[in-house]
Amino acid sequence: MVKHTPSLRDRALRYLAQREHSRAELVRKLGPHAESEEELNAVLDKLAENRHLSDERYADARSHLLAKKYGSARILHDLKSRGVDAELAKQTAAIARDGDLERARDIWRRKFRGPPANSEDRARHMRFLQSRGFSFEVIRAVLEGHGEDDE
Repeated sequence: MVKHTPSLRDRALRYLAQREHSRAELVRKLGPHAESEEELNAVLDKLAENRHLSDERYADARSHLLAKKYGSARILHDLKSRGVDAELAKQTAAIARDGDLERARDIWRRKFRGPPANSEDRARHMRFLQSRGFSFEVIRAVLEGHGEDDE
């Protein structure tokens, strides 16, 4: 029995059916299967033209996924590292930044359940929030308000 090798387009559509992908991710995944760079770019251009492939949609979906646990700085870094255009990544992170304070409070409450007991604890809380991609202003607002401005 002859095994059918899927075309580049079929492979790309299979990846896109599973989740959104950036163009850069598809280039990396499909590159080994392409005859040439021109063939790969032609397939990806056609998918983008037909709105099957969209870096904007990918950035939005990725941002929403990451926003559950991370701040806008971490989202920006992640999008750039995945090959999203720098300007699009900045725009997407700016939208996420609007909810940073509320998200930071929620994440902080789930992790620590109470205000820091001393300066050592406070530094630990700050490092945790900083590692999650929140700005110093947001971190300070969370710790000074102890995450309880709405209760």
